[in-house]
Amino acid sequence: MMIEVLFVLIVTALAASLLGVFLVLRGMAMVTDAISHTILLGIVIAFFITNDIRSPWLIIGASLVGLATVYIIELVSKTELIRQDAAIGFVFTALFAIAIILVSKYAGNVHLDMDVVLMGEVIFAPFNRIDILGFSIPNALWQLSIILLINIIFVTLFYKELKVTSFDPKFAYIAGFSVAFIHYALMTLVSVTAVAAFDAVGSILVINFFVAPALTAYLMVKRLGAMIGLTLVFAVLNSVAGYCISFYFDLSVAGTTAFVALITFMIVFLFNSKGFISSRIQKMQQKKAFSRAMILMLMSEQSHQSLTREEIMSHFNLSTRQFNRHIDHLLINEYMEKDEERYMLTRRGEEFTHYTRLKYELPA
Repeated sequence: MMIEVLFVLIVTALAASLLGVFLVLRGMAMVTDAISHTILLGIVIAFFITNDIRSPWLIIGASLVGLATVYIIELVSKTELIRQDAAIGFVFTALFAIAIILVSKYAGNVHLDMDVVLMGEVIFAPFNRIDILGFSIPNALWQLSIILLINIIFVTLFYKELKVTSFDPKFAYIAGFSVAFIHYALMTLVSVTAVAAFDAVGSILVINFFVAPALTAYLMVKRLGAMIGLTLVFAVLNSVAGYCISFYFDLSVAGTTAFVALITFMIVFLFNSKGFISSRIQKMQQKKAFSRAMILMLMSEQSHQSLTREEIMSHFNLSTRQFNRHIDHLLINEYMEKDEERYMLTRRGEEFTHYTRLKYELPA
């Protein structure tokens, strides 16, 4: 049964992260957070109609309001009076507030909230089963497998359109692409995938699946095809690692998987070739190389064929530690040599300064 939990986790991660790539590229990563709040309005309205907190219509109502959320956000942002991120914040808080008012006014004695329908605990997924061709499988696995297949077909069929509209929607419109159709089709799938996934693994983990793998891949590659492939790899990696760690240490599967995704993202953010730490190290190395080049450039001038320790330190305002570090490097690499108390350029140092002047078009 526990292996079924892992399968549900992986399928959910793949279905959400595949669409998450395009949400990240379009700057709409937090649309799923908006949906996670506004679906309460759909649950409330469906409950008022059915008067049954376990009715499947509550899921349908949640899905419809999820769709309405993305459409209203798009409608508001299209006015160009406010930015899209502001539209997201405005719409989801407004719809969520309406739901809270309705609950407090007309359903105060009923325990009615998102947890009633969208409990989102993945370890409970195997208890709700369905028979398919004589095999009993978790209902969440069946539903999300169908959604994953639909998402794959959509991305495959409209890959070119998704690519162009995500990177340059204005050009896509001029080129004759149906920008509106692609956008609304994508948002419809995002909403349906989100609501189905909420029921399987919970809102926090779904938002994580939509955003974290795609953002991690975005830091490493710039080609869309490579980004999609790497996103799916990170989605599976985070799911498997989170499941194994939570099982071994008896922790929450959803919480552990989300935390693993954070760790994966931070490792890539800090240590990839253009990451935070890597860029800092690169800048430090560039600063050192520049200082050493300036020392050699000064020595290459006609009036400075040789310099003393004090002259170099005074001219560049170097500390004793900085001076020793730079000079040791230049001596070891034979860019200069020391004669008693003075430092002089070697033949290699002269060639280096000549190449530097030509490279940066500096006067001789």
